[in-house]
Amino acid sequence: MKLRKLHIVLLFILALAIGLAGGYTGVKLAQKTTPPTEQSMKLGGETTANEAITQDMEKVDQAFRLIKENYLEDIDDKQLTEGAIQGMLSTLEDPYSSYMDAETMKKFNEQIESSFEGIGAEVNKVDDVLSIVAPVKDSPAEKAGLRPNDQVLKVDGKSLEGLSQNESVAKIRGEKGTEVELTIRRAGVAEPFKVTIVRDTIPQETVYSKTKNVDGKKTGILEVTNFSERTAQEFNEQLTKMEDDGIEGLVIDVRGNPGGLLNVIEDILKQFVPEDMPYLQVEDQKGNKTPYHSDLKEKKKYPISVIIDEGSASASEILAVAMKEMGYDVVGQPSFGKGTIQQAVPLGDESTIKLTFFKWLSPKGKWIHEKGVQPTINQKQPEYYYTSPVEIKEPLKQDQTGDKIKNIQVMLQGLDYDPGRTDGYFSIETKQAVISFQQDNDLPTSGEIDAQTAKLIETQVIKSIRDGKDDKQLDKALEEVYK
Repeated sequence: MKLRKLHIVLLFILALAIGLAGGYTGVKLAQKTTPPTEQSMKLGGETTANEAITQDMEKVDQAFRLIKENYLEDIDDKQLTEGAIQGMLSTLEDPYSSYMDAETMKKFNEQIESSFEGIGAEVNKVDDVLSIVAPVKDSPAEKAGLRPNDQVLKVDGKSLEGLSQNESVAKIRGEKGTEVELTIRRAGVAEPFKVTIVRDTIPQETVYSKTKNVDGKKTGILEVTNFSERTAQEFNEQLTKMEDDGIEGLVIDVRGNPGGLLNVIEDILKQFVPEDMPYLQVEDQKGNKTPYHSDLKEKKKYPISVIIDEGSASASEILAVAMKEMGYDVVGQPSFGKGTIQQAVPLGDESTIKLTFFKWLSPKGKWIHEKGVQPTINQKQPEYYYTSPVEIKEPLKQDQTGDKIKNIQVMLQGLDYDPGRTDGYFSIETKQAVISFQQDNDLPTSGEIDAQTAKLIETQVIKSIRDGKDDKQLDKALEEVYK
């Protein structure tokens, strides 16, 4: 039987599924890569398994011809082919394996190269709901107050239900200067709320450094927002400069860092993990484990702490767990929990399959997938860090109760306006706190929480968080680094 285009593509993919158990060399968590070796693409000899695959392909080919020849409306080969590929990948129930057409692949490569336009948020499909892994630092998403684990229910009022991750992302992305309205569901908040974001160019910087005096000791702080092409170079340059300036301790901050390229985190870990222990292990489909070592003779002479949160994922977790197993403190909240490695394999027409090939394991062989890295020191942020925007249709007044009032009370407290209580009852003390806020910000002093007052409270809370006000996790990491 003559193979059609769909048949050939499917044979290639199934060959991929059984043949790509080869060695690991520079495989990346998410990046365009060269195709697998020619040998790995071949079906090989006439084995029983190959005969079964041929029989399966005959069934697929029959379905393809049945649709093409008999379906009520015209449908082109490409639509059927891409639908078949997407269907196979969906049966894996793996949110990290996906098919990307030529246009999606172009945008994906732009993201990895840290230069693209949109809202700036890493997302993942969890239980068929699009969730924020982490917003990019200084991006429109961060400025709008989006947070890890926020669920995106609608885009511009249209539900994302039934759409793939790539289709959902395509609706959120857009040109600089255009607006997009997201309907967000946040844990602990009774009702979904809307956030309007103006798309912009996403910042290319991935490493931010500063020093702070802690008990008379110069302490370096390196914040890494994602692991893209230039991150290792930026990290090493800024670390070298701080070391030349005489730092006596270091804090590495990977909060809200959704991950990135495996070779980049490898280059960074090689600066910290000595050759006598692996900085990473990789496990293939057969359970074979390969440890990877640096050439470093000894670890840094100064103490180090790492900060993580629920938005620290993938490559961030590789760093955190390696440092933890070296004996360094990890401060914050349990991380996201992504312990798999993907490789993007081109299909020859500028489309790509991103497929999970391997597990990554900690230096001691632990798999953190869907568990996350557990900090050695648990530390949450102040309560107002976890509040949400409040939609006001009618002004909130004294003696009313509800979750919206509770949310505003917590925000006011975080902004140093004492509401008297934070249980959702609009007391006289809460009214006075609202009046004080309105007076300080040149608003009408009604003592009621109208839409304008609520929006300005929310804006100032977001600014305080982005400025690092009351950052208990960083404070704790600095406090513990020399203990």
